[in-house]
Amino acid sequence: MPHLTILYTPDLDRAPDHGGADMPALCKVLAETMVAQRDESGQPVFPVGGVRVLAYPAAHHAVADGGAAGLAAGGTGEYAFVYLNLRMARGRSAAVHESVGQALDACIKRHFAALLATRHIGITLQIDEGAEVFNSRTSSLHPLFQRG
Repeated sequence: MPHLTILYTPDLDRAPDHGGADMPALCKVLAETMVAQRDESGQPVFPVGGVRVLAYPAAHHAVADGGAAGLAAGGTGEYAFVYLNLRMARGRSAAVHESVGQALDACIKRHFAALLATRHIGITLQIDEGAEVFNSRTSSLHPLFQRG
């Protein structure tokens, strides 16, 4: 862990010049941002081998009023939505939670700035800290990033 899961309306898979977003690029920049995060003592917040950013278009969705208000406001009536949820293990300070959230939020705002200016889109970022009742991890990734 940490895992950042993104759910979004599938219209965002269109080309950016047709109202879409480059979701693979968003995943990449969010992962890079997570890897770059440092705590109060300058140590990495997240283990590199644990960083995961996964994005899924919603096969089925309904957003707000279905487009009526968007049409009335002179838009297309097509709404987009992005939900990002970062789940991390317990043990990090409130200051780290805030700085990670601010860093991710800044990436998200930069990535979607043009869409926010041209169409109706809602974006939510939520960070959860886990209190696992069962936790099993198997990985051959972590050894790649451990210093010997």
